[in-house]
Amino acid sequence: MTLVRLIPGRSRELGTIRNEVDQLFDSFFSHRPFYSAPTIESLLAPPVDVEETAEGYLFRADLPGMTEKDVKVSLTGDTLTLRGERKRETDKVSGNVHRTERAFGTFERTFTLPAPVRGDQVKASYRNGVLEIHVPKADEARVREIEVQVS
Repeated sequence: MTLVRLIPGRSRELGTIRNEVDQLFDSFFSHRPFYSAPTIESLLAPPVDVEETAEGYLFRADLPGMTEKDVKVSLTGDTLTLRGERKRETDKVSGNVHRTERAFGTFERTFTLPAPVRGDQVKASYRNGVLEIHVPKADEARVREIEVQVS
């Protein structure tokens, strides 16, 4: 019998591969609300938080260094789309550049909404590098409490 030395980090690599395969199968065989399939553009895409309330949905996207003119928001049916472009800074460099890690280019994120919404009342605001999109639910999608009668 041989002993095998456990190398820290190796099990994490296998777990990551398994998670990626699971996500691939999930995307083919299940409908997940707010799911955004990974694409090349999504590597540049901002992280987005999605919150659901009784009245609607709230999307918050981090867009540091971008202006409201760099971002477009659209709603088609039950699909909310966030598009934008991170532009490369064109400042002249006075010294040698040793590393460039900040990504630039276009991105697109799409989210499928699980309930009917009021497209005519969607509002988007941008402040301090955070884009907030408020999407109200349609009246038929809102939760209503029904009083129970005693007979």
